Amino acid sequence: MMYGQVLHHQSRDEDLVNLNVGGIQHRVERCVLLRFPNTRVGQLIQCCGDAAILELCDDYSPAEREYYFDRSPQVFHCVLNFYHTGHFHALEELCVICFSQEIEYWGLCELDLEACCLDWFLERKDERDQNVCWQSSNDASFGEISAVSSDLWRFEGTWCSDMRKLMWQTLEDPSHSRCSKGVALVSVLVILTSILAMCIHSMPELRLDTDGEHSELDSLELICIIFFSVEFALRVIAAPCPWRFLGNPLNMIDIASILPFYVTLAFESLAVENGEENQSLVNMGKVVQVLRLMRAFRVLKLARHSEGVRAFGETLNQCQYEVGLLILFITVGISFFSTLIYYTEKEDGSSKLSTIPNCWWWAIISMTTVGYGDVYPQTAAGRIVATLCILCGLLVVSLPITVIMNNFSKYFERNNAKR
Repeated sequence: MMYGQVLHHQSRDEDLVNLNVGGIQHRVERCVLLRFPNTRVGQLIQCCGDAAILELCDDYSPAEREYYFDRSPQVFHCVLNFYHTGHFHALEELCVICFSQEIEYWGLCELDLEACCLDWFLERKDERDQNVCWQSSNDASFGEISAVSSDLWRFEGTWCSDMRKLMWQTLEDPSHSRCSKGVALVSVLVILTSILAMCIHSMPELRLDTDGEHSELDSLELICIIFFSVEFALRVIAAPCPWRFLGNPLNMIDIASILPFYVTLAFESLAVENGEENQSLVNMGKVVQVLRLMRAFRVLKLARHSEGVRAFGETLNQCQYEVGLLILFITVGISFFSTLIYYTEKEDGSSKLSTIPNCWWWAIISMTTVGYGDVYPQTAAGRIVATLCILCGLLVVSLPITVIMNNFSKYFERNNAKR
């Protein structure tokens, strides 16, 4: 005979509460359930009227004094064990979300779990939440570039729907047809050509002047910009919802890579029309230089055709907390070790670490393990501080990086599983 049967046999019927959970009957002493009066069952046995009882259970039989719950009997075994022993353990074979919802129904919380179960439970729940977050982000534009089939219904009833639908699939989904693959290949080649022209343009010895003002590289860049502009215009025309299209991060990158060229062209035209040097022209020239720097955004256009670049952006998006933590750790380390190295090196006249701002640069390249060697400590105390700085830099960088790399690998695993 089981311990519970002996206990129930010795108890009076009026002291026992009949519970039916998912078809499995339990007879529990009233005093056991009243150990936790704030739980659902504890509140239930304190109710007076039938209306109040039915608010806390699914059905009630006054004749048999039995309370019925249409809930999981497996989870209730854990809850019942909690009433008897005061120790709450979880079932590993159950879904963590299902288990969390069930115990919430019974008036318990995850923090009531014992330490042996709480750690793995929270770990599995965080992993599941992260999977859901990854899944939702993969459905977004930055995570999944060719999810165009879900938008095809938006073309119904619009002008030139068939032509725009074909154009949309050709431009947005490289796997749609051979033509779409060709368009994607040409787009990648133009992007790489534009990047190459921008790099060569920075080398004076490789500029091939033709008319004294413009070079062949400028003409090549103009052709690339025309291609980017036409491609972007066709995407806008073919888009089923232009306002949603412009909100896509990849399309915002397209705008950032094209717009600086036209703005620079407008500023240069104004400068030619003015024809005289003044402060406004000087400021305009500075703006033009900044806009030319924005041509570097063309590199990010590869994210439209490169899964690796998209994975990098998606990983940073999902690891915002870890990246912020990494920056915080490095900032604290830089502030601490730059101050420390300054006070150990300031007495040495040959040391370049004579001010704390100069020490910042040294601390940055030391903590990130770059170590240019352009600035280094001269004294023995300074070298000890440098050793500690490098060791702390290794620890600070390695801790969050493991989480970021784990998420990066998970991105590829999910994409491969989806394929």
